Amino acid sequence: MNCCDLAPPYVRAIAPYLPGKPISELARELGLAEADIVKLASNENPLGPSPRALAAAQDALHDMALYPDGAGFALKAKLSAKFGVDSKQIVLGNGSNDVLDMVARAFLAPGTSSVFSQHAFAVYPIATQTVGAQGIAVPARDYGHDLAAMRAAIRDDTRVLWIANPNNPTGTFLPWAEIEAFLASVPREVLVVLDEAYGEYLPTDDRADTLAWVERFPNLLISRTFSKAYGLAGLRAGYGIGHPDVIDLLNRVRHPFNVNAPALAAAEAALDDVEFLLRSYALNSAGMAQLKAGLADLTIETVPSKGNFLLAKVGDAARINQELLKRGVIVRPVANYGLPEFLRVSVGLAGQNARFLEALKACL
Repeated sequence: MNCCDLAPPYVRAIAPYLPGKPISELARELGLAEADIVKLASNENPLGPSPRALAAAQDALHDMALYPDGAGFALKAKLSAKFGVDSKQIVLGNGSNDVLDMVARAFLAPGTSSVFSQHAFAVYPIATQTVGAQGIAVPARDYGHDLAAMRAAIRDDTRVLWIANPNNPTGTFLPWAEIEAFLASVPREVLVVLDEAYGEYLPTDDRADTLAWVERFPNLLISRTFSKAYGLAGLRAGYGIGHPDVIDLLNRVRHPFNVNAPALAAAEAALDDVEFLLRSYALNSAGMAQLKAGLADLTIETVPSKGNFLLAKVGDAARINQELLKRGVIVRPVANYGLPEFLRVSVGLAGQNARFLEALKACL
């Protein structure tokens, strides 16, 4: 017996999160030139970061010998002004994943449970299992959340319920009216985490002022990120907005200085770059149309998506994925989400999308 054998059984049983394959790793494995590889695996913004955000991050490097502002005062002030919430309602995270982890550590423990949908973001069950709580996976409906079934799955020991809208990795979307009605039915002692990582990609008609719900539902926490539409995935910055009492608990388990100085500066600047966000939205809309049309031409079924990615049913996904890798195209297998016949492809630049469709046609 060694020290690892004495780790809690629920920790040793965790299946680690599988990130998208980096370009450098594929280049090493297959001897390919990095410039010849297209990565459409991690739902990143193909435009890169906002120029304003990049300049702000570079400027922040001059003070890298100093700890960042542990309270994130300037970024919270900018978020507060933009969304009309008090700074006491905001918690900052090292990406929104950090906020999700805070939720698990603050609200879950052995003997409690959390509820999430089948085919939902892998961090929900991982965060739950990390603290020894039990995860309740509710069967999906049309690859997305079945709210009625999720409400029925709530037990006396349930403390957290997770909803992603749009959902990752399927891209499914629930009308906000359905979620609002659902929130009204959930017991107040259950914290509902509404993960809006892909909210900036929603068409105008599909958007709603969900932040206004926080006052009515003190058991609601909304998590958002700068990693997707804002193009700051490499810096890791996210935030949660909720009732001050919820935020207070999250801050008690939040690690000191959890968001670094360049990330704080970049996120603050990114909020001001409205033009960049509009460009990102327009590019995604055009790229999504391009991918849908190309996959339809190949008679490949796709799941309707409101994110910046598309789930494509290719059959033997493991084999197709390997063939794509040989051709220098990285997408995301999702067998670990219970979807062994599907590949998830992120929306890229027009040339990258075309490269993927050409390679996929060759593989088929």
